[in-house]
Amino acid sequence: MKETTAIGLMSGSSLDGLDIALVRFQEEKDKYHFLILQAETLPYPEYWTEQLSEAFHKQPEDLVQLDMDYGKYLGEQVLAFAKKHNATPDFVASHGHTIFHRPDEHYTLQIGDGQELAKACGFTVINDFRSEDVSKGGQGAPLVPIGDKLLFGDYICLNIGGIANVSYDEDGKRIAFDLCIANQALNYLAQMKGLPYDRDGELARSGEVDITLLKQLNRHPFYGQYPPKSLGREFFEANQKELLQGLSVSDMLATFVEHIALQIALGVSHLPKGKILVTGGGARNKFLMERLQARSSHEVIIPDKMIIDYKEALVFAFLGLLKLEGKTNVLASVTGAESDSCSGRIWKPC
Repeated sequence: MKETTAIGLMSGSSLDGLDIALVRFQEEKDKYHFLILQAETLPYPEYWTEQLSEAFHKQPEDLVQLDMDYGKYLGEQVLAFAKKHNATPDFVASHGHTIFHRPDEHYTLQIGDGQELAKACGFTVINDFRSEDVSKGGQGAPLVPIGDKLLFGDYICLNIGGIANVSYDEDGKRIAFDLCIANQALNYLAQMKGLPYDRDGELARSGEVDITLLKQLNRHPFYGQYPPKSLGREFFEANQKELLQGLSVSDMLATFVEHIALQIALGVSHLPKGKILVTGGGARNKFLMERLQARSSHEVIIPDKMIIDYKEALVFAFLGLLKLEGKTNVLASVTGAESDSCSGRIWKPC
């Protein structure tokens, strides 16, 4: 039985922090098993919250410097984490932090320079998992479905982070796509009340759904498109942010929660009844989970804390493993690319 230890890094668009997970993989007869040995979410210092939030508006030369600085920062966090847990991983796999995602214009950008990261932590690094797929005409997203298929194949896999996305098998083929903006909007609204997020969805629970706003949110053409399809911060900035005004924060939160629950339910409504495994920060939003179960005919399953919080970091470690093994780690059936990819760039410490 082959055994590999890796560190996976994930920074989501909701800026909750850096997820870092130490994972042991065991491979036997093309079947993979995993164990999350240690994991943490490292909240961003105010400096990095501001830098990553404003990067969307930076000039190109400033983005180049930020890319390098953020790579060094990631490497420093990996080294501290490895020392804390007395770990020597075989490699580190990093998603980076998405600044732009415009596959229809043939580019995507996740910062966190791989060479700087490797130099700072001293381990082999794999990053840039999206670019190859975009170059093949794909969406470059979502990337998690290969992990869903090989590690969580018995479920409809739903992740609710800054963006909600779903992954499932249909007629022997993996299907996955982004459903709607999620914590990007919920956190934006909670911050109007001076809160980093709406704990348990209590503010939303205290509000009333505004039918006019709900209809406005639901009518965007994106929701009627067939997959493959994906979303980035641009969608929220251009299509939804300006709608979130004129009501109390609680009412806007209640309405957006209903919007998320509805779009998720609609996205899987054609599937036979089964179990939806929910991960990501949204799984901790009790009110959202109640509304999703009320809207959906599927059974909503909330797994243990490690899977809720660190599934994406786990899967990026898995993508890195598949890259090193020369195996497919990005599925064309999911992204719409001309072919599957063994994607990612490998960096050695220097």
